[in-house]
Amino acid sequence: MKRFIPIILLVTSLQNYSQDVIFSQNFLVPETISTSFTGAIRSTKTGSVSRSQWRGSALKTTSNFAFIDTWFEGFKSGLGVSFLNQKESGSSYTFNQVNLNFAMAFEISDTWYFRPSVSAGLGNKNYGFQNLLLEDQIDLNNNIINTASIDPSLLKAQRSFLDFSTSVLFNNEDSWVGLTLKHLNKPNISLTQNGEVPLDVFLSVHTKYYLPLLENYSTWFASKSKIYVLSNYMQQGAYNRFDLGLQYIFEDQMSFGMMVATIPSKNTKETSTINSISTFAGIRWQGFRFGYSYDINTTELVNTGGIHEFSVSYDFEINIRSLDRYKCVPFF
Repeated sequence: MKRFIPIILLVTSLQNYSQDVIFSQNFLVPETISTSFTGAIRSTKTGSVSRSQWRGSALKTTSNFAFIDTWFEGFKSGLGVSFLNQKESGSSYTFNQVNLNFAMAFEISDTWYFRPSVSAGLGNKNYGFQNLLLEDQIDLNNNIINTASIDPSLLKAQRSFLDFSTSVLFNNEDSWVGLTLKHLNKPNISLTQNGEVPLDVFLSVHTKYYLPLLENYSTWFASKSKIYVLSNYMQQGAYNRFDLGLQYIFEDQMSFGMMVATIPSKNTKETSTINSISTFAGIRWQGFRFGYSYDINTTELVNTGGIHEFSVSYDFEINIRSLDRYKCVPFF
């Protein structure tokens, strides 16, 4: 039975690995939720976000996302590359995926713009079975360890797959609403050589809506302040999540906010409606944007150590926004 214990633990944890990484700073680094933000500020930009969770457990997980994209004004389109990495320390599970992203922008009214995008990627999941020792590999008669095994519990060490996604985004000067569909081809992520386990389609409906609460006040503070409502509904297979929060921005230089992660449809009676509360802050300095967030767990999980995220991005042509061209997508 001992030889099955590592596999049972890993297969149980793979239920989480079949779901997409959700970054708390997806409104500070919106490229993590929609490829329609590719080239959205009409210049070249690059950035990354790093997420560390379960720090107080044996299943410590780190997730990293990096991107670079640019804008071609003559074609009114953006092109970029993004990279996602995830690693779980206890099982040595790793996931890597690189995507090529393409987006376009169309003016559909005096104030609104439509930005469709497509993305193609190559992913690889490595389940860390190279250090797993099975019973028939132990040769007690000759005091050796065989490198091969015919044990039926032997699983495929890694799986590579092609992945296709699409996104659309509608925006004006102050707000945006978008839809993302990932894994349209439902790539196979089975552990076994001839198995078939399709990766569920990931759906995200995300919005950032400007609240004109301070426009009726003529004070210096009100003129430099903006308040936004943030929301993001996500569903993948039997799991769903709805994030709702507020963001305050002062003079387009400092940003503060809070998001509440809820589970609208409970899978079990023990599932908590509120999963976590995320607080985040951002600062802009010249072409740089820095962000930090901390997630407070509200479930009965013990000793998770919290979830920390750090992000940084850089706009290579920060004055490009002043040009009378396609409106930039507002985000900070």
